[in-house]
Amino acid sequence: MTAKSAAAAARATVYGYPRQGRNRELKKAVEGYWKGRVTADVLRGTAAGLRRTNWQQLAGAGIHEVPTGDFSYYDHVLDTTVMVGAIPDRHREAVAADALDGYFAMARGTQDVAPLEMTKWFDTNYHYLVPELGPDTVFTADSAKQVTELKEAVALGLPARPVLVGPVTYLLLAKPAPGVAPDFDPLTLLDRLLPVYAEVLADLRAAGAEWVQLDEPALVQDRTPAELNAAERAFRDLGALTDRPRLLVASYFDRLGNALPVLAKAPVEGLALDFTEAAAANLDALAAVGGLPGKRLVAGVVNGRNVWVGDLENALATLGTLLGLADRVDVSASCSLLHVPLDTAPERDIDPQILRWLAFARQKTAEIVTLAKGLAHGTDTIAAELAANRADLATRAHSPLTRDPAVRARTAAVTEADTRRSQPYDNRAAAQRAHLRLPLLPTTTIGSFPQTGELRTARADLRAGRIDTAGYEERIKAEIQEVISFQEKAGLDVLVHGEAERNDMVQYFAEQLTGYLATQHGWVQSYGTRYVRPPILAGDISRAEPMTARWTTYAQSLTDRPVKGMLTGPVTMLAWSFVRDDQPLGDTARQVALALRDEVNDLEAAGVSVIQVDEPALRETLPLRAADRPAYLAWATEAFRLSTSGVRPETQIHTHMCYAEFGDVVQAIDDLDADVISLEAARSHMQVARELAAHGYPREAGPGVYDIHSPRVPSAEEAAGLLRTGLQAIPAERLWVKPDCGLKTRGWPETRAALENLVAAAHTVRAELLTR
Repeated sequence: MTAKSAAAAARATVYGYPRQGRNRELKKAVEGYWKGRVTADVLRGTAAGLRRTNWQQLAGAGIHEVPTGDFSYYDHVLDTTVMVGAIPDRHREAVAADALDGYFAMARGTQDVAPLEMTKWFDTNYHYLVPELGPDTVFTADSAKQVTELKEAVALGLPARPVLVGPVTYLLLAKPAPGVAPDFDPLTLLDRLLPVYAEVLADLRAAGAEWVQLDEPALVQDRTPAELNAAERAFRDLGALTDRPRLLVASYFDRLGNALPVLAKAPVEGLALDFTEAAAANLDALAAVGGLPGKRLVAGVVNGRNVWVGDLENALATLGTLLGLADRVDVSASCSLLHVPLDTAPERDIDPQILRWLAFARQKTAEIVTLAKGLAHGTDTIAAELAANRADLATRAHSPLTRDPAVRARTAAVTEADTRRSQPYDNRAAAQRAHLRLPLLPTTTIGSFPQTGELRTARADLRAGRIDTAGYEERIKAEIQEVISFQEKAGLDVLVHGEAERNDMVQYFAEQLTGYLATQHGWVQSYGTRYVRPPILAGDISRAEPMTARWTTYAQSLTDRPVKGMLTGPVTMLAWSFVRDDQPLGDTARQVALALRDEVNDLEAAGVSVIQVDEPALRETLPLRAADRPAYLAWATEAFRLSTSGVRPETQIHTHMCYAEFGDVVQAIDDLDADVISLEAARSHMQVARELAAHGYPREAGPGVYDIHSPRVPSAEEAAGLLRTGLQAIPAERLWVKPDCGLKTRGWPETRAALENLVAAAHTVRAELLTR
């Protein structure tokens, strides 16, 4: 096909779409089902209605081929585990008794059975359920979900493309099942898994699929020759099948590197590549392999992970370069639109001119359709859209919101000395022990306590004017009093105020910092039914006044025990926001760090002796390619130290991380120079404690003993068992006792019971240590 005919054939498509619905109908239906207020049939009906609405909106906007199978009640990797029959042994009985309840048991656990481990989906804030595999795993095909959803779209008369997690990525994301040797490599199961994929592909072909998309984002990471050989074998075998749809292998989030030649020569009909995060690298690599003659190329030229309007002329230039490199060039976002909010239209509190800078899923869909039209029919057909886009880009570039000379001058004046504590850790530790006088195995929590319906109602009442500020603050004070009282009675050693006033650990601060925009309806799925509204980082950052000192000092006035000040660190403030794309991330991180430094210093001046600066996103934001990591970790750790290094030696700095592969960043954790770090460890069976020990981590640590993402309450003996495991790696004088993460999503009954058991476990193990 010539470049001209390739352009004429251009179509618009997307890899996936937000699942939640305009008003988070899916969240409400799923949680209603968990609570017994919604039947399974109602839940399924709600889900089907949301899928139908999504497909019809996409088709109505001009998308030529809608995705199916990307919709999920909880997580698409868990859906894949069901599809290939890799149900953990401990959940098989529940799944056999009721497939839906068993599905949610794998995701959330039950009182008697632990859930699957959860971690971050590559370098995003989306969490997936980690497959558990072993040498005895038997795969069996279950294509019911994928076939049902395809048939729903086909019944609407829509061209549809099922989307599946590819077999190589699925195995590379998996871990050895409990009881399996830790060095077991799930990729050795590939030959056992491929026939199951073949059966699913045949089922989809029979149901009307012309194309099936196999997502292989793991191939954009550094891969060994053996892993690349496995990918070559997988797509050679799947491509050789006679009873299958055409195959589109999709990658995203970064450059394919050495995997591109493997996929280019594979007997599949199409590739989908990211031309936003790795435009130049993927373009050069594609040209180097001679393009994709006879194949379909889906070009991800619209950023699927950020919310800024794209540069349409630049995207068209990229698309023009791609013509001639493939038999057919289609236009898409760089990845699933799952990672952005649904629609800017409901936003009423953002200036209309600024709103024109933003593109959520529906607006990105319009950009994709515009680009496909321009590629197929010429730029004259989209002249008005290009002119409007140029104007929007220009107003943003020249807006005074984006640049504050005072902030930039302060940032430029930062010195290396500003990023170092005044005393080395050993000196600080001695000063802190003398000042705080904590027992062996001190107990604390991560920060947040349950966000009750009463608290959410109070915030809604304040926004609606049903109560005034004074009335709202009295409710917050009452909640803080209850939280402090409970912690004292439970016997916790270092208390928290519970964060009753905070809507979200990032949004709360963003709303008090200049340069941020907050949305009212910009919900994005983090995991399961947990949705967040990431703020939008639009301009230079500064702090007008203290943000947390008032409530922390009020809590401290209620008790003689130390109360931690709670802040969100600079990397997490970036990672869980939609960041500006017009300056290096390190520059933005330094601005946020200076604002937080002011807050840390104010807390210390108010008498707060323990201050926690959370950085759960440090690992999440780690670049996918090893070559890109040193530069990131240098500015990320510097930003944390800039936030925390202005305090006296006796002030104890904590940090917290959760649900990530910490072994990849142990040196960076060390480089933060925090006095105490708390980490998720309950689901991963204290793996992080062993990783810290192997590194020789010299400071205090609190690997979690209570998995807060499950409704189950761990017994005191279970928590004590985890503590004993932790003590095999971390000396008792440096070990803290904590939950995995904040308690915001839990209810009060389970929180009370779990924390009481946690304290009892600490007392038991403490007594064991003291009697040795």
